[in-house]
Amino acid sequence: MFREFATVYPGHIDLPDHGQFATPANERRFTNEQLAGVFAKTEAVAKLMDRTGWDTLWMAEHHFQYEGYEVIPNLLMAAVHLCHLTTKLKIGCGFNIAPMWHPLRLAEDYAVADILTKGRTVFGVGRGYHSREVETFGAPILNQEANRELFEEQVEIIMKAFNNESFSHKGKHYTLPPEVPYRGYTLKELTLVPRPINLPVETWQPVVSASARGLDFMIKHGIKGAVGGGAATMREGPISGYREAAARAGIDLKLGENLMLGIFVHLADTKEKAVKELRPLYEEHIKMFAPLGFVPGATQAHVEAIAQRGGWDEAGVPTLDHFMKLGSWFAGTPEELIAYLKELEERYPGMEHINISTPMAAPEHVMLEQLGWVAEAVMPKFKQT
Repeated sequence: MFREFATVYPGHIDLPDHGQFATPANERRFTNEQLAGVFAKTEAVAKLMDRTGWDTLWMAEHHFQYEGYEVIPNLLMAAVHLCHLTTKLKIGCGFNIAPMWHPLRLAEDYAVADILTKGRTVFGVGRGYHSREVETFGAPILNQEANRELFEEQVEIIMKAFNNESFSHKGKHYTLPPEVPYRGYTLKELTLVPRPINLPVETWQPVVSASARGLDFMIKHGIKGAVGGGAATMREGPISGYREAAARAGIDLKLGENLMLGIFVHLADTKEKAVKELRPLYEEHIKMFAPLGFVPGATQAHVEAIAQRGGWDEAGVPTLDHFMKLGSWFAGTPEELIAYLKELEERYPGMEHINISTPMAAPEHVMLEQLGWVAEAVMPKFKQT
């Protein structure tokens, strides 16, 4: 059953308008002061979640987004700060994009955060999807095979550094340490200083393509999976794929075990009101994600329509109603949300983590209202006190 309740806040500012008739995504640009304001918003969200019994606030690492959608570039610095403002809330790195880091710098920085937050920073790694970010930092993303190859070697290094008193590594991209003279001897091994105190390091990764190679890699390293709604609500999708990968490694998992399902939620006194309030936020959300390939079923013609003001219905752009039927978006009353979550529990008996999030572009007051409402009216039906 669901025991851990989380939300994702990707780091968007309060946009002045929302939806298909509002400012197109590529025309948005904000001042540095407006962009920096996201950190006060993050603090408000974290403090409310801490007060109301949420388990984890996940944030996303992104760079160069003057459009105002995802503007937190360093999750580990933010995690240390937020843990000093809260008492129990865990801060999740959803996700540190490994190809934009040197793996040992990422391992070191996480270890420092683990120590300073007394284990309340949750490690997460991803491959990335913004070409503007990944390619600017000198790593491949347009070449997906090269990206995956680099990512896998980096994670191998990070796990060695976390779990061994000393280590070495020789691969395609890294030779660690280089065999150089040091203090009268030739360097053969390294020790991460400091190493994380809380071992083994709980590590999460997004499940996107759910390829056998990717899932096998996760199981090999004990990495848990964060799954978006949509196809994940179908048994043939990545949830069953993760379990099958575990079985190939001789590990017996219940369906949904070591996975976290994410859904976008908006509550109101009636379903009709919830849908009406959610629709412009949904439309703003897909303005951000459709060009990046994260709106299932969106064709190139849809993406071109989404980049314009209006005309979405005529172009056949996927609607909020469509994704509500899939189960990845929810609008309704607290009682209806409880019933839906109970259905998911029955479908995935091993799943203990649920990620209930507001959509991209939700203003601060909406986020606080919704997170507070879920904590008050929904979570007590699942979390044991």
